[in-house]
Amino acid sequence: MPQSLSALIVDDVAAVRSYISQILQQLGITSVIEAADGNTATQLFSQHQPQLVFLDIQLPDIDGQQLLKLFKQQDQHTVVFMVSAFSSVENLKQAIENGAKAFVVKPFTASRINSLVRPLLH
Repeated sequence: MPQSLSALIVDDVAAVRSYISQILQQLGITSVIEAADGNTATQLFSQHQPQLVFLDIQLPDIDGQQLLKLFKQQDQHTVVFMVSAFSSVENLKQAIENGAKAFVVKPFTASRINSLVRPLLH
């Protein structure tokens, strides 16, 4: 993947979006867009075709798993990390089956995000 990755962060909690955005920017990813709901996320994904997506499972308008399938249909090369406080085995299994690269359990640390994203930058 090129050094100029773009990322989409989908989470209904502004503080979570901001935190992930700051971490990504420290890694040198300057193109970071954010969405608070599935509707906005779908529009932004289509417009910007980000290579990297952090996707919350619990969204106010749509299940994150459905969004994951949609994103993967549009671009199978997009790397999607599912983010959720609900780390049930079922959630995890479904996310991986639907094409998620990894599952990030809330609350997470900057080093967890770094360890997932850094390999994609080289």
